[in-house]
Amino acid sequence: MKGFKLLFTLSFCFFSFQTLFSQQKSEELHNVIEQVQDHKSYEVKEFPLGLYTEDHYRRESLFASEQLKKVNLLNASEMSQTDMISLELLKYKLQETIDTFEYKLYLNPLLSDAGFHLSLPYNVTQLADYSQVKTYLNKLNAIPEYVGQHLILLRKGLELGITQPKVIFEGYESTYNDQLVKNYKDSYYYSPFNDLPSGLSESQKDSVLDAAEKAIKKSVLPEFKKIKKFFDKEYLPKTRTSLGVSEIPNGPEFYQNRLNYYTTLDLTAEEIHEIGLKEVARINTEMKQIIEEVNFEGTFEEFILFLRTDPQFYANTPEELLKEARNISKKIDAQLPRFFKKLPRKPYGVTSVPDAIAPKYTTGRYISPQEDTQPGYYWVNTYDLPSRPLYVLPSLTAHEAVPGHHLQISLNAELGDSIPKFRRRFYLSAYGEGWGLYSEFLAEEMGIYTTPYEMFGKLTYEQWRACRLVVDTGIHALGWTKKQAVDFLRTNTALSFHEINTEVDRYISWPGQAVSYKIGELKIRELRKKAEKELGENFDIRDFHEVILSQGTVTLAIMEKLVDDYIQNEKKIQ
Repeated sequence: MKGFKLLFTLSFCFFSFQTLFSQQKSEELHNVIEQVQDHKSYEVKEFPLGLYTEDHYRRESLFASEQLKKVNLLNASEMSQTDMISLELLKYKLQETIDTFEYKLYLNPLLSDAGFHLSLPYNVTQLADYSQVKTYLNKLNAIPEYVGQHLILLRKGLELGITQPKVIFEGYESTYNDQLVKNYKDSYYYSPFNDLPSGLSESQKDSVLDAAEKAIKKSVLPEFKKIKKFFDKEYLPKTRTSLGVSEIPNGPEFYQNRLNYYTTLDLTAEEIHEIGLKEVARINTEMKQIIEEVNFEGTFEEFILFLRTDPQFYANTPEELLKEARNISKKIDAQLPRFFKKLPRKPYGVTSVPDAIAPKYTTGRYISPQEDTQPGYYWVNTYDLPSRPLYVLPSLTAHEAVPGHHLQISLNAELGDSIPKFRRRFYLSAYGEGWGLYSEFLAEEMGIYTTPYEMFGKLTYEQWRACRLVVDTGIHALGWTKKQAVDFLRTNTALSFHEINTEVDRYISWPGQAVSYKIGELKIRELRKKAEKELGENFDIRDFHEVILSQGTVTLAIMEKLVDDYIQNEKKIQ
């Protein structure tokens, strides 16, 4: 009996020590997380649009390095599942801050369809109260400093050869020329003042409109003139003529770093290229089966031409395109309870891409709310309607709205208090875009594709993402020309010529990001297939989706661990 008591006492002490040790490690992690979350690199009142100086990025990198040293000393095996995930994601977040400075990403704040000046329209929203009105006015008046900081960075980028290729800037002049209106009231940035909150008094409205006029005339229009002069006289004449990022200083090393970041895996460009070629061949086979199904008499190329040119596949007005997008959205909404246990509280709207950025913008995008009073938005590009086929709209809607980005990002933002704040706004392309592409596959199970042409649209969108694996790596690692990239997409997808050119410019300007979609989707489908096989008739699609979504954004390695644990736990119950 005494031996038993001694054994019990020793066991209890050991268990207590383990518990205390685990708690200590969790507390150390939470302390670092709090330091990161509470860290303020600038005062928002002083810089309403943010701080963009080289010294700022240097200080951020030093801070991240200090915190990363602390978390690298922690042992994840002694933590809870949630803490282990938080630890790995914090490392990822901190390392990206360090890499941003090391590879001087901040010197190149431009993409073919985005850029520092193209980020400004995201601040243009409906104003709900007087406080939001004042905040918006402050942002407008901060534009001169915002522009000045970015021009300093871009000029240094020109000096060091860290720039975008000249080839992507065809038509880019519209991004600033369209803002140079003669009447300040015609400015896109004035539009929120046309519908001021009803709670404002008449004197407040008069004061606001006076301040708005001054802001547009003194802080907005002159800055876009300055932007125009910079691009026309300095940047475009001097930027590089080479194509792939491998041509810039430290280019090959930088490209591998981007592949690692965007896929969250350790894959080489050659491996990704090969995965892409295999997927392209597989999807082509399925596309040809649909061509046979609709009894089309002609070649694959002729069928693609038919889809690109027949009026039956295109909306006649922007309103018609938006109406169809909204209709598809509601059809999917009705299917969500069959596939998900938890749905987001935040609603979403469907609207067009703002005219100010539409010409060079992608075919659609999800825009997260900036305020609690705002919904999310599924943006549909209604510019150049002959390049916006209706047969791809179900896939686009499933990806950008629900069950894609709106559902996933909103659930991420609504995670419980056990999840640190930094994870609620955290985004990794392999997870988020992988989920978006998986959602297009899920829409088929929901019965959203109602014609063979819409199924072909679904396949052409999947093929588009598979082609990205080939084209992105081709451009940035294998020496491809833009013509090779364009021809590959023209041959293998039913995308319009406008979309193809827009997309290729995007891949050129954003190395590595485009491969994340297909890599992430392949992993989710692989894990679902594994769970279905292991669990058989006990597989529950709602449970599986809960596992994928319940911890929010994670790396693909963490996702695989979550699914493996789910499978083992379900087997124990059986």
